[in-house]
Amino acid sequence: MSEFHSPAHQPPHFPPPQPQGPLFSQEHNAARPHDPSGSPFASAPVTSPTPPPPPPSGRSFGWPALVACTLAAAVLGGTASAGALTALSASDVESVPGSADSAQIEQASLPGADADVASAAAIASPSVVTLGVSAGSAGGSGSGIILDQEGHVLTNTHVVTLGGTSSQGQITVQLDDGTSTSAQIVGTDPLSDLAVIKLDNAAELNLTPATFGSSGDLQVGDEAIAIGAPLGLSGTVTTGIISTLDRTITVASAAVDEPTGDQPRDDGRERFEFGTPNDLPGSARPSSAGSVFLNVIQTDASINQGNSGGALVDGHGQIVGINVAIASTGETAGSIGVGFAIPGDYAQRIAEDLIASGEASHGLLGVLAADASPDAAVNKDIVSGTGQTSSGGGFTAGALVTEVEAGSPADGAGLEPGDVITAVEGRRISDSRALTAVIREYPAEQEVDLTVDRGGEEITLQATLSAAER
Repeated sequence: MSEFHSPAHQPPHFPPPQPQGPLFSQEHNAARPHDPSGSPFASAPVTSPTPPPPPPSGRSFGWPALVACTLAAAVLGGTASAGALTALSASDVESVPGSADSAQIEQASLPGADADVASAAAIASPSVVTLGVSAGSAGGSGSGIILDQEGHVLTNTHVVTLGGTSSQGQITVQLDDGTSTSAQIVGTDPLSDLAVIKLDNAAELNLTPATFGSSGDLQVGDEAIAIGAPLGLSGTVTTGIISTLDRTITVASAAVDEPTGDQPRDDGRERFEFGTPNDLPGSARPSSAGSVFLNVIQTDASINQGNSGGALVDGHGQIVGINVAIASTGETAGSIGVGFAIPGDYAQRIAEDLIASGEASHGLLGVLAADASPDAAVNKDIVSGTGQTSSGGGFTAGALVTEVEAGSPADGAGLEPGDVITAVEGRRISDSRALTAVIREYPAEQEVDLTVDRGGEEITLQATLSAAER
């Protein structure tokens, strides 16, 4: 597996925290997956933005040249060798002198789409905070999103645990208005890489809870705005589009124990690691016991280390994703226009679980799966173990069931070795990793429809998921 190196740095400086006050608690009822209507977090109706004016007549714009770049991002079966999938903690880069407040940046007022971006950023920015986390000599920074007036903030597990190395870090949070306070961990969920913290003295702070849109309504080509603290620069806003939806990524994580259920068969594809804060030269990196499988939103909005836990916003200023990772080349860990965000609908469900109980629920189907080949003969060899053990790294045709755990939801649904799962609840399953990621998005006890290719015949099976181990 490729080495992942991070330069030494000093964690970002925050003003001393205000005196701590009592924690405030709030119970929430969990919403169903992909159904934000049941969420306790703010949502609002939207109106269509004013379209930008057409370009002046007589001018034309040509397509830019496409430059090939080798990436090491294990997504949808594609693996390359020169880069890495990188979590966005600012601890992985050299400290940047000063802050966003120390420089005045002038921006011309532009009509059309740029005005919409400015409006969306003005709406969402007060809800995005900067986190500083320290534990002993280790430290790093990231971003977070204010959920409610009680002071709950959504961020990434790898931010508050310093890449899985500490569960007892000291957390300092800086609001958009410059106010700083301390915070405590409410709950972490390594399987989604999401976490909720709670601000101390929340009642004394001027909090602006975020408004969530529905990530299920996104379309490829929609406007995307990333807000966070890349390189420790709070309040940074960048723009782009939604590049694709339901992109499956796999990241090795020290915070995850290697689970036994719903695991893709080891096909030799490379796993990558969340960036480890304060990764000093010559220091030992924590071993990564398990993997995080995520179906994410891909965007070309520029996001970098420090954006982790920050907001991906639509053109109305509503949160549609939580920034989590980027693909990078071997030459640089910065943005190359391939960034990933956890869908907002999924993130809201996990946040509600964490606030209510400190833990999140994930579904388990109870199968061992491999990448299905379009060639039925190859699939037969994979299941029997008499031939190759994977589809060979080419095109995949779904998740090939190789083993069914006795007494599992898969067993109860009637799944058999040799079945190819092509969709879950109508969502396309491209390979075994996508199956794991999608099943984990649903909570335990959720009934799901499985679209299955059995010997060339398409059938539908129903399974009631059990609970996955954390």
